Amino acid sequence: MDASSHIAIDENSARYDGWRIVAVCFVVATFGWAFGFYGQSVYLAELHRLHGWPASVISGGTTFFYLFGAAIVVFVAEAVRAFGPRNCLLAGVCVMAAAVVLIGQVNEPWQLYAVDALLAFGWAGTTLGIITNTLGLWFDKKRGMAISLALNGASFGGIAGVPLLVVAINRFGFSGAMIVSALAMILVTIPVILIFVGRPPRHSSASVAATAANAPSPTQIRARALRDFGFLSVSIAFALVLFAQVGFIVHLISFLDPVIGREHAAIAVALLTAMAMIGRVLFSTVIDRLNQRLASALSFASQAVALMIVINSQNEIVLIAACALFGFSVGNLITLPSLIVQREFAPEAFGVLVSLLTAINQITYAFGPGVVGLLRDLSGSYTLPFYGCIAVELTAAALIMMRSGSRHGEETRS
Repeated sequence: MDASSHIAIDENSARYDGWRIVAVCFVVATFGWAFGFYGQSVYLAELHRLHGWPASVISGGTTFFYLFGAAIVVFVAEAVRAFGPRNCLLAGVCVMAAAVVLIGQVNEPWQLYAVDALLAFGWAGTTLGIITNTLGLWFDKKRGMAISLALNGASFGGIAGVPLLVVAINRFGFSGAMIVSALAMILVTIPVILIFVGRPPRHSSASVAATAANAPSPTQIRARALRDFGFLSVSIAFALVLFAQVGFIVHLISFLDPVIGREHAAIAVALLTAMAMIGRVLFSTVIDRLNQRLASALSFASQAVALMIVINSQNEIVLIAACALFGFSVGNLITLPSLIVQREFAPEAFGVLVSLLTAINQITYAFGPGVVGLLRDLSGSYTLPFYGCIAVELTAAALIMMRSGSRHGEETRS
């Protein structure tokens, strides 16, 4: 290994190139979540209005999108290793832009499912898997802050992306709006990726470990992880929480509408999303120094408390405040799993394990809205499914505090 591999870098410096990568990932995440996650509710409404297709058919496409995307995101680490972060980001943006255009052109349900498959490739190349793998090549000690700041783009995609998408649809029609949106994505993201994303620093521990001759293969890493209690406690706990979190958020307006009205329900959802960004920014300053399992457990418990308030209150201010409390931890629950992996497992395993975690979580939360809706229909109210979400959150809080006795990361580093 040559001397350049040992050059120290100052991740605290504002002039460090890695912070430019954070800004790029923020921009990519904004579009990725706006079109891949939050945009799904817009597509459902517009396709139902235009074609009269049953909501179950359209939402089934969304579930297919998440499940197919989970199968793809498992291999993001290998793609980054083979083609480099710049090429992977460019490919993700271009594929997502193509899918966005095609969503506005579908005339048959089978076409929607085909486009959702394409969108899943774009989702894998613009969201959590690619962002954590990319930033892992530039950051080690400040990785938590870097990922937290970049993933604020996810919240921004919900706050700004969906309203702008609705405005564009009103102005240009659904098909025209999708074309305009895709062009905006290409014109904004492609230049910043080409200008700022270059070769990762050769002296980063992640880069050195990833290219080490004796590093285990991704298949070996995944096989070992799925037999390791420490990894399973993280993956299962966060899968459960995201199942409850996504199920609750998707049904939130339907729950609040008869209680406080559609406009105030929309305010509650907007505040929840804004608090997700605020919570992520505040946590980013200390997240690398926290006991991250304990922070996760407390976040799960705070969501359970918020859900309990939502179920048992009729007061508008209290309900909106409970939504804000729930939202405060929403963003950090996306960031924390990767940081636990970084702390507890070997550096060369980081990208592969984060991709695997992302896939497991995505498979699980894809069913959250459907299960909550089914329980609501069977019981006649949201009380049963939301209490079920509380039970899931508290179970996850207990599970995340369990870990195996071995210290994987320390063993590898020693």
